[in-house]
Amino acid sequence: MQTTDILMSEHRVIEKVLNALESAANRLEAGGDIPMDFFLKAADFIRNFADGTHHQKEEGILFTVLEEHGLPKDADPVSVFMDEHVEGRRLTKGMVDCAERINAGDASARNELTQHARDYVSLLREHIQKEDNVLFPMADNILAEEETKLLKDFNRADDERGTGEKYLKIAEELAGWGL
Repeated sequence: MQTTDILMSEHRVIEKVLNALESAANRLEAGGDIPMDFFLKAADFIRNFADGTHHQKEEGILFTVLEEHGLPKDADPVSVFMDEHVEGRRLTKGMVDCAERINAGDASARNELTQHARDYVSLLREHIQKEDNVLFPMADNILAEEETKLLKDFNRADDERGTGEKYLKIAEELAGWGL
């Protein structure tokens, strides 16, 4: 298995949460009652798995090696992905802030929460498609000789954070909320 296969496999897990998040946003917008714990748990997943583990593998390992092979982090296409990671963090913070406001009794934050959730889902779906179909094939061609080292680095990243199994279970739980 190549490192990009691992990243794409993680994308499939992230997409399960995106689907559940989109359903929750739609239901909330339609006036449904969605527990704010759902959005807070989704944000925990995003922060610790999608961003903390997955994006760290991209930014801290893959992008660094690509830079060593002539694709600087501050130029396209890598800079676009880095900017999208930052935007995802902003939207996640917005979801958390709104969910906490709603929990504190501020029902006016429902529309804002819905918008943050939808914007995050849209951003990440497009982001994933670009990585799967543009960046990762490019990386496979550039990094064929470095694959063994990258796999070791990815495994070390998983071990250091210790989040893999926990967040795979959370993704299944969120996907199973039946929203």
